[in-house]
Amino acid sequence: MMLLSLLPVLLLSTRAALAEGVALECDRCPPGTYLRARCTPTQKSDCVPCPAGSFTELWNYIGKCLRCSVCGQNQRVKTACNASSDCQCECQQGYYYTKKNDMCLPHSKCPPGQEVLTLGTADEDTVCQVCPNGSFSDIFSPQKNCTEHKCCEAAGLQLLLKGSTWHDGVCASCRDHSVKDGADYLKEIIPAFFTHQKINIRRLRRIVHKLPSENGKRQGKTSGLTRSDFHKQINAWVSSATATQIRQLPAILTKTGADGAGERLQNKLQRIDSRLSDLCAFGNEVDAVVRSG
Repeated sequence: MMLLSLLPVLLLSTRAALAEGVALECDRCPPGTYLRARCTPTQKSDCVPCPAGSFTELWNYIGKCLRCSVCGQNQRVKTACNASSDCQCECQQGYYYTKKNDMCLPHSKCPPGQEVLTLGTADEDTVCQVCPNGSFSDIFSPQKNCTEHKCCEAAGLQLLLKGSTWHDGVCASCRDHSVKDGADYLKEIIPAFFTHQKINIRRLRRIVHKLPSENGKRQGKTSGLTRSDFHKQINAWVSSATATQIRQLPAILTKTGADGAGERLQNKLQRIDSRLSDLCAFGNEVDAVVRSG
């Protein structure tokens, strides 16, 4: 009995002796707490909870909790910070994380002629694929799929220009007594044409300045405009341009250095003119036979 009653005293004196000659090994503080006061030969480590806005994730001896992180640009909080773990961030809607750049980048937009195969996520970019046969896409989009070409026959019309991956088909009717000029049909695909073409901003500016108008006035101030702004100006011009003015557009593209684009647009116009002539000439012959019968 005497030996048992002396045991606490012996242990206490041993710990004190260790404190004088050897480093005292204190208990670590658990996650979610920090060390307010180190242990002594007579007291354990004094661990207290982390205050709001701070945390510790590991068993520790630190005298202050770590400050909670703040999510970076284009990020949002996935899991809020608490006493035992830092906050977890993820990319905002429409962005994905790249380890290479250690940042969130906007999802890629599928260009005209392509559609979304796999939608982008917080960890993966958008995956695109070429529009299937018989369909098209005429815009940049991170979500839109391709649209089927219109069926001219179903609407009682004739196919004037076959659709491609980046523009819809163009239909015409020769039964209409006011058959339009081929350039008027070309109008339907010009907005998609400029979206599809990779024309730089400097050249777009020159094109806009050379667009003809009825009153001879040129476009106003164009400095500081984006590619999208120039496309809007061109589209606005197209909507009000005469057939004669539209026919000048391929030459304008060539004069501003966009030779390839000018040639492609001229080719589209020639195909429309040729098809329109064949269709409507045939249609007039049929009408004449019907009337004579």
